[in-house]
Amino acid sequence: MRLYVTGIGVISGIGRGVEENLASLRNGRHGMGRVSLFPTALDVPVCEVKESNDMLIQSLGLDKEFPYSRTALLGMVAAQEAIADAGLTRLDERVGFISGTSVGGMDRSEMFYNDYRQNPTDGGDIRLTASHDCADSTLRIAQYLGIQGYTSTISTACSSAANAILLGARLIRSGRLDTAIVGGVDPLCRFTLNGFNSLKILDTEHCRPYDESRAGLNLGEGAGYIVLQAEHAVRCTPYCLLSGYANANDAFHQTGSSPEGNGAYNAMRRALEVANVRPEEVSYINVHGTGTPSNDVTESRAMLRLFGEKVPPFASVKGYIGHALAGSEGIEAVYSVLCVARGIFLPNINYQTPIAETMLTPVTRYSEGNNVRHVLSNAFGFGGNDSSLLFSSVEV
Repeated sequence: MRLYVTGIGVISGIGRGVEENLASLRNGRHGMGRVSLFPTALDVPVCEVKESNDMLIQSLGLDKEFPYSRTALLGMVAAQEAIADAGLTRLDERVGFISGTSVGGMDRSEMFYNDYRQNPTDGGDIRLTASHDCADSTLRIAQYLGIQGYTSTISTACSSAANAILLGARLIRSGRLDTAIVGGVDPLCRFTLNGFNSLKILDTEHCRPYDESRAGLNLGEGAGYIVLQAEHAVRCTPYCLLSGYANANDAFHQTGSSPEGNGAYNAMRRALEVANVRPEEVSYINVHGTGTPSNDVTESRAMLRLFGEKVPPFASVKGYIGHALAGSEGIEAVYSVLCVARGIFLPNINYQTPIAETMLTPVTRYSEGNNVRHVLSNAFGFGGNDSSLLFSSVEV
């Protein structure tokens, strides 16, 4: 069974909507700046969505008195665009919604805790904790969209959105669904920023994925969703196919992947096997490319193991949008779909010098009209939970 991508939607620190994001990518406009969403002593670059919660609530036509989490709000924006793009008008029980997130409603819980800590007797609005669970944002988004069918939440750190897409694909192929709106969302919050700072992997400067001088990652936020459909459900011209997907777990470390990149290698290899595509047929790779010393070298080693001396053109977009955690592969899946549909190679900004251990050079200039038949997109999470997706031209 072929799986068609018929709709895409995104919001990130470089734009609201697909066209704004693409314009920023085309023109080299990144979204990095200082934290403005909450007070923090950390002076590190982040990529925030340039809209407050109040602005998002107003644009979505929601009740301004209800304490929506930023996770739910960002997800509503992106998923709504994807549904409209696919021309979906009937969201019955054969339409599912699967969303990945790590933060859930933690931004609201932090607001409650801050007030409660100052006044334990009667401080804090307990309603703010109602959205803490990750599944709450999924249900809020589904309710806003009018989805009555299957819903599920995936939380596997940075591979969450990829695994949501993977699950949606399996549900369609098993006959459970005809259509799945799939992807992920995460906002910035204190817990995330302080947590990554405790791991000593935040760069105090603009991140430099795949560069020898890389010193860590910059965090970001946003949401990205794609609409997957079985052929009989398609009512518009599709962008491309989701032809392959795989998840692997090397279980090497609580937060890190194995030095050899075993999980990354197995995820990429198996995704190609599912699609019956040979390594030499891959046109472009959207790499995970966080900019940390360990991630980029292990992902490089995995690519060299799979592709040998003929590693396809590749790039990381983390220099544009930061690392949006569970939302990353949702956003980057949208970018990967565009790469197939419009023949795009995206640039790996801030690159100057190859990593000494592997000497791989990413794409550094934006271009359109390339012969792009297969795009491999990687999302690698804590604990070595690694997923790869393969998007392919409809003509293959």
